[in-house]
Amino acid sequence: MPSRILDYPVFDADNHFYEPKEALTKFLPAKHKGVIDYIDVHGRTKIVVRNHISDYIPNPTFEVVARPGAQEEYFRHGSGGKSYREVMGKPMKSIPAFRDPAARLEVMDGLGLDYTLMFPTLASLVEERLKDDPNLIHDIIHALNEWMYETWQFNYEDRIFSTPVITLPIVDRALEELEWCLERGAKTVLVRPAPVPGFRGTRSFGTEEFDPFWQACVKAGIPVAMHASDSGYAQYLNDWEPADEFLPFKPTSFRMVAMGKRPIEDTMAALVCHGTFTRNPDLRILSVENGASWVPYLFYQFKDVFSKMPNEFPEDPVEAFRRCVYVAPFWEDDFKKMAELCGIDRVIFGSDWPHPEGLADPINLVDDLVAHGLDDEGVKKVMGRNMVDLFKVDNKVVYKPDVPALVLPA
Repeated sequence: MPSRILDYPVFDADNHFYEPKEALTKFLPAKHKGVIDYIDVHGRTKIVVRNHISDYIPNPTFEVVARPGAQEEYFRHGSGGKSYREVMGKPMKSIPAFRDPAARLEVMDGLGLDYTLMFPTLASLVEERLKDDPNLIHDIIHALNEWMYETWQFNYEDRIFSTPVITLPIVDRALEELEWCLERGAKTVLVRPAPVPGFRGTRSFGTEEFDPFWQACVKAGIPVAMHASDSGYAQYLNDWEPADEFLPFKPTSFRMVAMGKRPIEDTMAALVCHGTFTRNPDLRILSVENGASWVPYLFYQFKDVFSKMPNEFPEDPVEAFRRCVYVAPFWEDDFKKMAELCGIDRVIFGSDWPHPEGLADPINLVDDLVAHGLDDEGVKKVMGRNMVDLFKVDNKVVYKPDVPALVLPA
């Protein structure tokens, strides 16, 4: 039974599954055998991408993981001088709910979650490490989507909406992938917030080249999710602090300060400044696990530059953003401030369950929203109504309240 009973539906915009080894390899064409592999290094399993050992995810099999919400105290009050390992706490063995939709549905019942978006954890590894080979990226992403559909479906019991990945290097192939996903019930797709790789370097997906893809999403009536990822910004930070690759689980003070939220900030700036939102006014973008601290500064920049050179913008940039973008603040962000900036109808919540940086008990966010000053109607919209309306699901409580709450193994 949930920790509290709410009389309205809760739609969590950010849940994750943990992929097994076969997620990226089971459906990979024979010609690419070995491009993605796993090897033992001094007793630890590592993922190998095109003969390069990656430490992007320290434990890429996810057989042992950090506990849900393990870092909650850290994000609320800081480390208190503890090491990163101490902050993460005692790990646990993966449970069926991390790997199987039926088991996850029971956990959702126990947590009081009616609906959720379900994101992969390992997918963001692929595009950045293979950006010199667009066709290979498309092949691997399709293999991942085939596994995701076989294991999780894209719409499980009208409650779990998994997010197939669309990579954009070759627009025609992206459109084929989108159609394949839509035919199998996808209600959203996941696009990496990053410059798009190509045969002659990277480019912005805000340009007209990509309009056929955005138009297809609008025609299908689906929003596009942009979840925090490896967006390739390590190459800029490496000029100051050399490293082999982006390592999200080995943060340094410089990298946290210098990078900030630049990937999502630049992504949204590109979509606005390069005209995507103006040419496709009905496009809807979900910014997930990117927080919201970047929004005030981006709005400041929009207003400042627009006041100086309005002819360089296809429309008022702030209004374009407010129309097209839904923002999921981090749970420690100020939701009231985001409602004032973006409009309460464009603020959503994502718990990041079961990741350690998320919330162990997602519906407890209600207390924070009230403390921030949101009224009852605002709380209902953030906790679910906005996503319910966007995804056109039943605006009612659908979870089973008599299911016991999850008890994690010791």
